[in-house]
Amino acid sequence: MAAPVLTVAEAAEAAADFSRGYGGWTWPEVLRAAGAVLPEGIAEDAVERLFAANPREPRHPAQAFTEALQPWTLPTPAPPRVIELSDPVPVGPMPYGLPDLYDVELLAQWFGLTVGELEWFADRGRWLRNARPPLRHYRIWRRHKRDGVRVIEAPKPWMRETQRRLLRRVVERMPAHPAARGFVAGSSTAAFAWPHTDRPTVVRVDLRHCFESITVGRVRRVFADIGGYRAPIARVLADLCTTATPVDELTGVEYGHAALLRDRHLPQGAPTSPHLANLVMRSLDRRLAGYARRNGLRYTRYGDDLAVSGDGIDADRVLWVVMRIVAAEGFVVHPEKVRIMHRHQRQQLAGLVVNDRPQVARDDYDNLRALLHNAIRDGAATQNRDGHDDFRAHVYGLIAWVGATSPARRQRLLEMARQVDWAR
Repeated sequence: MAAPVLTVAEAAEAAADFSRGYGGWTWPEVLRAAGAVLPEGIAEDAVERLFAANPREPRHPAQAFTEALQPWTLPTPAPPRVIELSDPVPVGPMPYGLPDLYDVELLAQWFGLTVGELEWFADRGRWLRNARPPLRHYRIWRRHKRDGVRVIEAPKPWMRETQRRLLRRVVERMPAHPAARGFVAGSSTAAFAWPHTDRPTVVRVDLRHCFESITVGRVRRVFADIGGYRAPIARVLADLCTTATPVDELTGVEYGHAALLRDRHLPQGAPTSPHLANLVMRSLDRRLAGYARRNGLRYTRYGDDLAVSGDGIDADRVLWVVMRIVAAEGFVVHPEKVRIMHRHQRQQLAGLVVNDRPQVARDDYDNLRALLHNAIRDGAATQNRDGHDDFRAHVYGLIAWVGATSPARRQRLLEMARQVDWAR
């Protein structure tokens, strides 16, 4: 009998995910669903036990699956000792080398704040929703898109520095799933796209209002379940990383989008939000990566962009499974940004064409060359049509994006940029 590898909580979560994932009570379907939620090497044996006890579909699949997992499930541990605020030390080491923050006073000292200041930044009473703009922690503006607006909530300097400290010392130390290729040190859009290079079919799915869909409760579970922090500390940390958009900032925002913004959510613009989104989506990544592995496919994610590819892929079936898993994980697929891209078409992920190898599309490269050519001839200001505050930095950012997958293109663009008079 195999050694125990699952906790009771993990077994229960796997059982709940499994019960939503199979299409019919057949060996291939049940094995596929089990492989998407279990560690490698367990699924086949667990399904064998499941079918031995339930040759016909049971009335309660999750309960039957939980019973089948008993040989691999650790016994329920004794409840932990309740730690009072006066306790001098916490119980047990922290995972991932995280700082040992076990009461609110210690947490405030760690940030260099008083408890009152910490409560103000965390906005525990949500009083800042109705405060005058100078007292709020975020500056808010909008960027218009084809299908609505993107609401940017940028923390003010003191709040931003508090979040950056939390990001460096806590959030970044908790690992994202390996399939996450965005907002991870050393990763890039090219790392997201490479696994899908030269594939017969690529399926791309975009999540709608991804950050706004991540509630304070889900962030709290990250700090509690992954970070190992006690509930009072996890609540304060989650409150520091989330916000509820003031009502007066929601005028003209589509109703469904505004409803998400009114509740506490991850703000677009906060330094902690991208990696926290990765951590919240670990379950989504685990399920989709498991499904891909069991079916000989490849799966990666860059922010809210999901990609699945493979040889002999049943694209409609893959899309159906992906959409079911996405919905079960509490996210919404953007229907206008779903793409099934075959080899004879342009296969594009995160702005990179992947038919041969990841690189920026030729027309995007040509447009940037034209911009630099005109800037050399007429001055940089004539090309700053979108009113960027630092147009030079913006252009060099575009050059870095193009050059990340083509050193030759980068060199040609840099030579042109050096000839631009950025002062006129």
